[in-house]
Amino acid sequence: MNCSLSNSVVDVLQQGLLLCDRLNDETYARPLQGTFSGSLGAHYRHVLDHFLCLLEGIRTGEVNYDRRRRDASLETSVVPARQLTERLLKEFNSRSTDNLECACVVVYSVGYGEREAETTASTIAREIVFCVGHAIHHYAILKLLCAGSGIELPYEFGIAPSTLKHLKATANA
Repeated sequence: MNCSLSNSVVDVLQQGLLLCDRLNDETYARPLQGTFSGSLGAHYRHVLDHFLCLLEGIRTGEVNYDRRRRDASLETSVVPARQLTERLLKEFNSRSTDNLECACVVVYSVGYGEREAETTASTIAREIVFCVGHAIHHYAILKLLCAGSGIELPYEFGIAPSTLKHLKATANA
């Protein structure tokens, strides 16, 4: 994996470990009230599911985001979520750069109604970019939900790298 993409996966998964370290099982699994449904754990499990689909796609050539595992234990306990995050870190760190530009097929339901899942051509590198961006998006939601529960996360948590760079550039201008 090229250094930049490898670092982005590591960075976003390490932020996930930080989230796990800040939460206990009760807070992690508690159903949310109000506009958002689910729990903090459900949101984080969703992030992990996408990385699991990506790893499977690296092996098979088909990244099927509709075949997420949705393992309930990852929603209800911080320990298995942390263990899976650590496993994903090891898996992505051990990947070579040889397959980044390899073609893959992506399967994902993007339309509402009875339509079938869409199938489109992509590359492993592009799907890494998608999974990292998807994680950051969910981290932004998690950060808001954590703040509502009195749990502080670092300023950078859930903010896109491009936004952080922009903010730094405008502050220095």
